Amino acid sequence: MEICNVCRVAMVSALLLGSPAAFCQDAATIEKTCAPGSPATNAVNDQWLPSLAPNSAYNKPAVAPAALPYQQVRGADVMSSKTVWREVDMMEKQNMPFRYEGDESTGGGMFVEILLDAIKRGKVTAYSAFGGDDRFTTPISIAQIQEQITPKAQEFEVEGPDGEIIHRVIPREFDPHAVSKLRIKEEWIFDRNQGKMISKIVGIAPVVDVFNEVDGSLKGSFAICWLSYPQVREVLAGYEIYVADNSANRPTWEDFFERRMFSSRITKVSNPLNQKLDEVFGNDERGKMESLYEGQHIANATFNQEHDKWEY
Repeated sequence: MEICNVCRVAMVSALLLGSPAAFCQDAATIEKTCAPGSPATNAVNDQWLPSLAPNSAYNKPAVAPAALPYQQVRGADVMSSKTVWREVDMMEKQNMPFRYEGDESTGGGMFVEILLDAIKRGKVTAYSAFGGDDRFTTPISIAQIQEQITPKAQEFEVEGPDGEIIHRVIPREFDPHAVSKLRIKEEWIFDRNQGKMISKIVGIAPVVDVFNEVDGSLKGSFAICWLSYPQVREVLAGYEIYVADNSANRPTWEDFFERRMFSSRITKVSNPLNQKLDEVFGNDERGKMESLYEGQHIANATFNQEHDKWEY
């Protein structure tokens, strides 16, 4: 009995003395975890500066910039396949992470800035979206992208102190808030080996809105470029998204896309005429509503197609 009591006292003492050591955080550990230059603190724009001192009250682990490999799908196991195009409206509440301006864990920039930074660093290859090309046929450089998204310089003439006319040119920079949509090209595959429908993203394309400089009305929009998602997901795995409820458990952008945490609508499905839904139903208010209903019908039909493959 005395031996048991001694053992109990020893165990309690070890727990009391060991708990502070186990849960305390020294500055060296925090500095090592949040050290500048880690994947989570690589700035994606020139204005962002990473913290040079611990910027958190706890030891926050760095994001491991690696995406899990996909399960291999054999061509012989594919029973059906369909290509679908989606459009993500970044102004919707569920898609607000796209418009978050950034912090230490997001590289200090918005989603489109992460993409542009990856193109500039040569991590991903950008392909031209001119003429609606979404087959990744023509690579383009970051200089070509900057040329098409940077607004024209503002030019005006002012009168100098001696009465002479001076021509002034004020250059303007690209505003990431001008990107309001994201186009997604994906493929729906029924794999009989896994016995389920698999949806894999093939490519993404950020869309820029163009406004009239006179009255501020929307003139139109265009896709900046197309990016191969299997290539860009390796970059997105190194940056976290903003979560309002819990900042300690934030998924990465790769998780965001793989878990389908965004809201979107179907704009096109593979068809012999290569038509979009708005080309079929029109761009008026009624046509937009019909396109929305048809996109939902396509999604439901795909679910039923997967369900009908099974016999009960």
